[in-house]
Amino acid sequence: MPSQKAPDASRRSDRSRRAIHDAALALVGEVGYARTTIEGIAARAGVGKQTIYRWWPSKAAVLMDAFLDLGARQAAESAPEGEGGYVFPDTGDLAADLKLVLRATVDELNDPVTEAPTRALTAEGIIDPALGAQFVEKLLEPQIQSYVTRLRAAQKAGEVREDLDPRVAVELLIAPLTHRWLLRTLPLTHAYADAVVDHTLRGLAAKA
Repeated sequence: MPSQKAPDASRRSDRSRRAIHDAALALVGEVGYARTTIEGIAARAGVGKQTIYRWWPSKAAVLMDAFLDLGARQAAESAPEGEGGYVFPDTGDLAADLKLVLRATVDELNDPVTEAPTRALTAEGIIDPALGAQFVEKLLEPQIQSYVTRLRAAQKAGEVREDLDPRVAVELLIAPLTHRWLLRTLPLTHAYADAVVDHTLRGLAAKA
């Protein structure tokens, strides 16, 4: 009799994890973070809630992993062939590069797929310091460092002041977008992102 191959446990686990990730992101987008439960995620993913608790201690942890996985997939899809992760553009035109990235940030913050989990993790990170630290370390810090690297290249090229602190400069660029997005008082648009870059670079530019 032909031998039967044993089920691949790792593949089954990967499928279950992906189903749980997708379920968590979908539920947060549909019913909000407060009404999302481990039981609801398990039912949506077609797994037992014991499976979720075996891998994650809370729904916040599930959502964090799901959001990081989504970001990694999106970065892999958009990265040039042969390159992994996000690559900050460096065309030699700092203003154009910053506008391109900030416009993409606006699109991401306005995207229903990513907006709900981002808001949920931002709010939960204030209440849960451990989750907040993980959110900063795994999600925010890599993005900030990509800005810092580009601004240091601009310093070497003489585009911005030599005494510039790149870390502070990054905050000047991204904080206005985050503030407007959090408060929802005014629309978050490409035009606003462009204006933030223009105003910020006037203060950062090297003197002739």
